[in-house]
Amino acid sequence: MTILVVGHSGQVARAIAERAGLDYETVSLGRPDLDLTDKASISAALETTRPSIVINAAAYTAVDKAESDEEAAFAVNETGPAMLARACKAKGLPLIHYSTDYVFDGAKSDPYNENDPTSPLGVYGRSKLAGEQAIAQETDDFVILRTAWVYSPFGGNFVKTMLRLAGERDALNIVADQWGCPTSAIDIADATLAISNRFAAGEGLRGVYHLAAPDSTNWHGFAEAIFSVSEELGGPSAKASPISASDYPTPAARPANSRLDGTKLERDYGLRLPSWRDSMRQCVTRLLKEGTSR
Repeated sequence: MTILVVGHSGQVARAIAERAGLDYETVSLGRPDLDLTDKASISAALETTRPSIVINAAAYTAVDKAESDEEAAFAVNETGPAMLARACKAKGLPLIHYSTDYVFDGAKSDPYNENDPTSPLGVYGRSKLAGEQAIAQETDDFVILRTAWVYSPFGGNFVKTMLRLAGERDALNIVADQWGCPTSAIDIADATLAISNRFAAGEGLRGVYHLAAPDSTNWHGFAEAIFSVSEELGGPSAKASPISASDYPTPAARPANSRLDGTKLERDYGLRLPSWRDSMRQCVTRLLKEGTSR
């Protein structure tokens, strides 16, 4: 099975490339080799690589910048996925696409399931929701995986930021009234490859699924857990003091509740991700061992 991964520098794209190993033939393409906003570029990439399945791991993810850069956000998160889905349908290829907890407004008290009404708070969430809708209009052969609070040994993310700041400061103020499911890009990659296998066997079920760690915390609790593991392993640590989101204003509003219910994915695909605490420990251990937390 040949897998074309659209995007090559993001956390999930890099995790897929690593976890695929020798078991899959994977081709990861990003700009300039595959420009998601260029129809001709998409067609050329599909023709050249001749994949069995396409995974779109490319996205505009600068949540705050999107508030003043709406055109670019929608170009990458809506128009690009629509063109990709249309091209995949023309070649009879299934498409796996990643979306986000930001399609919800966070007002629900319980974890969100796939049937809950969407109501994004900002440009980023609106552009990602528009991408979901565009894909569904262009092809029936798709899986959309909504995930949240992604971290990994790659790129920039909360775990790496906390370790870096702990090496620079003794104390930090961390938001404690936003809740979510910290999700490892490594776990996302493993689940995505398992779904790809089902597609290859002709058993894949289509639709929207929530792919996130089964347990939740807030940013403050996440930070405390990171520091605890790091200190245990001889790495940097800091005192984390809880604050409210209103004490740390940002251009884009964040959902107060980003928890995602993965029951549907477990039921249809038999996939349940590990606890975020276990995966976070593995990530911190690796970062400290490799000395790449900075």
